[in-house]
Amino acid sequence: MKAEGTIDQQTRHGKLGLSDAQAIEIYRYMMMARKFDERSLLLQRAGKINFHVSGVGQEAAQVGAAFALDREKDYFLPYYRDYGFVLSVGMTARDLMLSAFAKAEDPNSAGRQMPGHFGSKRLRIVTGSSPVTTQVPHAVGVALAAKMKKQELVSFVTFGEGSSNQGDFHEGCNFAGVHKLPVIIMCENNQYAISVPVHKQLSGKISDRALGYGFPGIRVDGNDVLEVYAAVKEARERAIRGEGPTLIEAMVYRLSPHSTSDNDLAYRTKEEVDANWEKDGLPKYKQYLIDCGIWNEEQDQALQKECTEIMKEATEYADNAPYPSADDLLKHVFAGDGEDVQ
Repeated sequence: MKAEGTIDQQTRHGKLGLSDAQAIEIYRYMMMARKFDERSLLLQRAGKINFHVSGVGQEAAQVGAAFALDREKDYFLPYYRDYGFVLSVGMTARDLMLSAFAKAEDPNSAGRQMPGHFGSKRLRIVTGSSPVTTQVPHAVGVALAAKMKKQELVSFVTFGEGSSNQGDFHEGCNFAGVHKLPVIIMCENNQYAISVPVHKQLSGKISDRALGYGFPGIRVDGNDVLEVYAAVKEARERAIRGEGPTLIEAMVYRLSPHSTSDNDLAYRTKEEVDANWEKDGLPKYKQYLIDCGIWNEEQDQALQKECTEIMKEATEYADNAPYPSADDLLKHVFAGDGEDVQ
């Protein structure tokens, strides 16, 4: 086995400036996200939580992007499937479970929102709202503020391909292009807007739409974590140089139903889903690490056990945590008079 801290320029990750330890850390967060999804599905089926929207199949795009950003400076506007992303930038399994259980300690909304509505002032995750795509103009606004303040940072926003047909997407792209703002706009194209397949949503590539707004657009294999990392890294460097936004279309596949309220086999075949499991980015990256000589099956089993235990502990903590009290229901919702403003 190679030394974990070394950078081997003969490997793909080494050529991107990632050490062996960083390459393994990327895999760890992908595994954490997968285990969170698996545990959440079991909890919903057992009646412990009400609802879950899965990110299975999109972890490579999410974690690859997160590792290419500056997790101490940049601002993040993820969408509701981005568990791998928010875990990578600093949220914990306990944070996500508290949100899933809608408990008072939930750092996202104190139990007021559905899961997947991420928000953290500490981590610079800008709170998302339920209407899809509203985060795109918000990200552009963050980038405008950064440019006006001459801050060396970028804002990064994600969304699904169905969202790319909303006006917010186009207005955000237009404004970002006109003002050459430091924003990275990434679509996780998972092939389905709930039950509508991509060929009934779009004509052409989403990435090509960037041309109309005067900045680069690129399509990448979202199942290849290092390809996503490279694209986001380059986009960030462009933005910091003052060259404006980049639109990235990460091609993934939603391996799970849209949500726990959805029967995906009503609109797609099991054969189609099974074929896409063969392209899953998680085992694909695991095999890459093994081929590089920095990972093995024994380590993998240990990691899976560790992540499972983390999710178990987070579940037990969230399950036993208190719900929001009746006295707090209107806090941060309605304003009172004078000193009563909350």
